[in-house]
Amino acid sequence: MARLRVVLLLIMSLFSSSLLALSEFHLELKDHLFYPSSVTIPAGQKVKLIIHNLDDTPEEFDSFSLNREKVVFAQSTTHIYIGPLKPGEYEFYGRYNPNTARGKVVVVKDQGANHAD
Repeated sequence: MARLRVVLLLIMSLFSSSLLALSEFHLELKDHLFYPSSVTIPAGQKVKLIIHNLDDTPEEFDSFSLNREKVVFAQSTTHIYIGPLKPGEYEFYGRYNPNTARGKVVVVKDQGANHAD
């Protein structure tokens, strides 16, 4: 029984430390546009995407390819977790302003540094 507890504690500590080590990537929503419009993340890793809405109106971050949607209230910040993903491009948009609030997550195999366009 004591051995089982040790194993469970070890698994829990590995899981919690992996969550703490997540890379963070930031998006700003201003004038119904996402800045940057393209975010590059590493393949095969779970990451935290932090969205800052600087507008006076809410927006809904929506992505079919990422299987995510979340309302970002006016003048507020929220976050979503994405990944691990295979290399490729994953589009997202603002549901309330789909013609202007558009962007993509670019997933690459080798990532030396965080890139944003």
